[in-house]
Amino acid sequence: MASANAVAFFFFVALLLPASLAQLSENFYDKTCPTLPNIVRAAVKKAIDSDVRAGAKLIRLHFHDCFVNGCDGSVLLVDAPGIISELNSPGNEGIQGLEIVDAIKADVERGCPGVVSCADILAQASKDSVNLQGGPSWRVLHGRRDSRIANKTGADANLASPFETLVQLKAKFAAVGLGTTDLVALSGAHTFGRSRCRFFSHRFSNFNNTGSPDPSLNPSYRQVLEGVCSAGPDTRANFDPTTPDVFDKNYYTNLKVGKGLLQSDQELFSTPGADTIAIVDSFADREGTFFKEFRQSMINMGNIKPLTGSSGEIRRNCARVNAARIGGEGHDVM
Repeated sequence: MASANAVAFFFFVALLLPASLAQLSENFYDKTCPTLPNIVRAAVKKAIDSDVRAGAKLIRLHFHDCFVNGCDGSVLLVDAPGIISELNSPGNEGIQGLEIVDAIKADVERGCPGVVSCADILAQASKDSVNLQGGPSWRVLHGRRDSRIANKTGADANLASPFETLVQLKAKFAAVGLGTTDLVALSGAHTFGRSRCRFFSHRFSNFNNTGSPDPSLNPSYRQVLEGVCSAGPDTRANFDPTTPDVFDKNYYTNLKVGKGLLQSDQELFSTPGADTIAIVDSFADREGTFFKEFRQSMINMGNIKPLTGSSGEIRRNCARVNAARIGGEGHDVM
């Protein structure tokens, strides 16, 4: 009987262990890198001071990281032997900010060498990017480790497209465990930043082979955008034509008047009978409601399949895996 009890206890502990290892924590770096929040915030502020788009670039990297294999820093890996970079995926075409991540990582390494993962840096930098430009703050959960592999195929399939319908967007969010409120709240990150004309100019004429413009696109706004895009498909337009560099609720007020820049933005409000319409209305009515849900949705997204415990590694260089040691194991500098 004692032996049977011991076996039962072993399996009970084994069942609990994965959940324990996957648990991220607010105080993960309290002893090993207590200055991390200050280091990252200072670096993000420096980046925004020199490039107002820096915050939007950083949060986009975090989004695109978490939607492929979870929040593991894989989006930062460049092509190397055995690695086909996710940056080659159409969903990451034109993605920017890698040099900003490198600068933040360098500052963190000076203060806390070999301790903080690139995946955690993306999560922390995203919070600061939002907060420094007028948005909410939250306690970032830490403890993610960096992947030693990339997944371009996953990036091709899993990243949301600006050309997608609400049904398609919901499916991609559901695939990573995020719900409709998460979809609407996280889309609010488009309250700052820019997009290239090639991602929305299909709305100007012959939309979906109708021979007419996208009917959900405000006609006067369309004329403004057509003027901007006359300079070429790689010209950038503000996501938010009202307060383009401030993190606020105007993304949602814009949707209510047909001024969502991307088709995938406007789908949230203009899809007939959609349950997202009421959420857009609530966020447009009260900025505090949006901020509250955005904070929670960022935490939800940051919890997507993190590598923890002894999985993965702490990369010295966010763009490349650590040099392999004998036996082919990744060198762990923890």
